[in-house]
Amino acid sequence: MSLDFELDPPVDRALRDGILALWADVSNADGAVGFVPPVDREAVRPELVKHLASMAEGRTRLLVGYDEEGAVAATAFFTHNTHRLMLHWVWLYTVMVHPRHQGMGHGRDLMAAAADAARGFEGIEAIRLTCRGGTGVDRFYGACGYKEVGRVPGAIRVADGDDRDDITMLLPLL
Repeated sequence: MSLDFELDPPVDRALRDGILALWADVSNADGAVGFVPPVDREAVRPELVKHLASMAEGRTRLLVGYDEEGAVAATAFFTHNTHRLMLHWVWLYTVMVHPRHQGMGHGRDLMAAAADAARGFEGIEAIRLTCRGGTGVDRFYGACGYKEVGRVPGAIRVADGDDRDDITMLLPLL
């Protein structure tokens, strides 16, 4: 079983609801995607609205992975830089694979699809992302070809007394 990836799918209610469900489920499975469990879809909705508004303005693009039933199973958002000296790379964020699809290689498939998509963006030479330390996801990104290029110790506070590093990683595309 593999996921079918689509770049810039039409945004409709089914896609919005699918992303909301994915984001809440990933968050509640301790995924480091901007929330700390427990969360529900209504807690996630304002963040998704920001993503969708950025997409409507042309600053953000969406890559979606659909499972064999057509459900949203994975996402990654690309944000284009607006600074004239940084137009040659994009940010990748809100990278998620549904917990029921984890451990099957879909995360690597998502990262490969994201790299392939970014190679098709005019003038883009690299992808940058950040991740939360202490989760092991930096090792996963490293296995996908990303290199750690920066770290801010204790920059992410997930709870009182639980500060995590903010790790910046880079994947050259050339």
